[in-house]
Amino acid sequence: MRRIFTPLVAGLVLLSTASAFAQNGQPRNLILFIPDGLRALTVTRQIAPTMAALRDQGVNFRNPHSLFPTFTMANSSAMATGHYLGDTGTFSNTIYTGYPSVPAGNTVVPFIENDDVLGDIDNHFDGNYLNEETLLKLARDKGLSTAAIGKLGPTLLFDHTDRVDRPGLHSIVFDDATGTPRGVPVADEIKAALEKAGLPTATPSRGANAKAGDAKTPGTVDANIPQQAYFADVATKVVLPLFKERGKPFVLVFWSRDPDGSQHNHGDSLNQIVPGINGPTSMAGIRNADNNLAQLRKALDELGLSASTNIIVSADHGFSTISKESKTSPSAKVTYADTPAGFLPMGFLAIDLAKALQLPLSDPNDGNKPVAADAHPKFGNGVLGKDPAKPDLVVATNGGSDLIYLPGKDKKLAGRTVKALLEQDYVSGLFVDDALGSFPGTLPMSALNLKGQARTPTPAIVVNFRSYASGCAEPTTCSVQIADTVLRQGQGMHGSFSRGDTMNFMAAIGPSFKAGFADPLPVSNADVGFTAAHLLGLTPTNKGKLVGRVMTEAMPDGATPKATSSVLRSKPANGLRTVLAFQRVGDQRYFDAAGFPGRTLGLDDTDKKKTAGK
Repeated sequence: MRRIFTPLVAGLVLLSTASAFAQNGQPRNLILFIPDGLRALTVTRQIAPTMAALRDQGVNFRNPHSLFPTFTMANSSAMATGHYLGDTGTFSNTIYTGYPSVPAGNTVVPFIENDDVLGDIDNHFDGNYLNEETLLKLARDKGLSTAAIGKLGPTLLFDHTDRVDRPGLHSIVFDDATGTPRGVPVADEIKAALEKAGLPTATPSRGANAKAGDAKTPGTVDANIPQQAYFADVATKVVLPLFKERGKPFVLVFWSRDPDGSQHNHGDSLNQIVPGINGPTSMAGIRNADNNLAQLRKALDELGLSASTNIIVSADHGFSTISKESKTSPSAKVTYADTPAGFLPMGFLAIDLAKALQLPLSDPNDGNKPVAADAHPKFGNGVLGKDPAKPDLVVATNGGSDLIYLPGKDKKLAGRTVKALLEQDYVSGLFVDDALGSFPGTLPMSALNLKGQARTPTPAIVVNFRSYASGCAEPTTCSVQIADTVLRQGQGMHGSFSRGDTMNFMAAIGPSFKAGFADPLPVSNADVGFTAAHLLGLTPTNKGKLVGRVMTEAMPDGATPKATSSVLRSKPANGLRTVLAFQRVGDQRYFDAAGFPGRTLGLDDTDKKKTAGK
């Protein structure tokens, strides 16, 4: 889908920008706070008082949307550029690059939450694989003070180019790799400020929070407190005072790994669906992120910066509890050393497709070695075909959805693959590259803004996995999904097209936003990136057209556009249709949920909505 700016939409952008800068006649600062994996309806005054207060006193974005696939790097790219994934090429956390990435272990399917891997991909795609300018680079080029602090991978993505030997000219970056040879260099003035504040120059590890356990050993019961306390101290005791001293407008990105890390690895319900991600460890992760935000807000007050600083809080995605159950999967009928009997192993999609398509399966994370009949790929990824160096099909394993690539663009193989996928009960919705043609039971990837100006290879098929609610008053807070992951049933994952995963927490406060306003209009993480740029007076040179909008309705005297709801249905195949429930504001689409009705949380009421034919 190509997004075209109409005169009305362009006018709204200009109005909102003028409104933002007309107030008090002074430049604004911006803090973008990302509580990774925070579900919108889990924010209460009891669990997360700081975020609840910000939401209630500022703007409550009641209709929020993560971009699908609902993964961290994908949505980081949207917030960093204001573009959808079809332009950024960040289709998930693990993607197919078309070449072996050495920093990722010489694999063609690297996990990209890694600074070295991001640099390697940049080098292979003209120095900027995103193909768009990022928020922090635009800001520092304009002379603003810039910093990004937090989780390895998405933090750096906000200013990922031109970073190696230029400390002081690059944005201030602190992530898991800071203080190691792989980290972004720290400028001398920052080192001096760290020493003065009594802070180390190296980021502490996650410690017990990083322990995921295994099929017999529960995961962590600790939130990511020590590491994030360090990041919060760096932000409040070093970076913000420095920005105050410089006397220039600034933008600070703070990416909180919690609650994501604690929800993923928690040990509260090993191999059990309940309590899943609603146990005490997950709640501790939410409180940890909330405490970090409270510390940032307190520092702004003490430095006299609150009145001139806008704060946008936006989670990258929601979250779900993992299920590993299937009645149809051949892989679930095999015995594996590390998988409970009857459960889906890691890499089940690659294993099942290899069997259905009668293609040899090799492991791209283990030197392309053949995968034995009683084994699964090391990290779930698979290359299928007689020559693993020239595969017919590649599976990039991610979690609540997987990516399938067809390097040879074989339309017949695409059809056979779709047929095989439609036979599995863990599948709920298929999206196929428009260039391969139309297949019953599937929708085109362009419908999701996954076809644009991306430099990285475009997936041939995006596979969404089944999701449902485990039983609670608010279904999006107890979403369950089949997940292709090393994590266990009962732990946490995201990535699906469930409304539990697309419904991320979003709120904003500050001089450029209304006070006490509940916004009913749909908003997305692409809108966050686009709005942030305009609040800072930045004018990116867009190469792609799949961009978000400025959230004018949330601003004083800003225009309020109209929204509509629609449903897109595929032609049937074997009694199955891929259904996409979405909303519109102008030409902009906001994706609620998608999949096969009855297999995706959030599609139950689609028959009551307006239907748009394929």
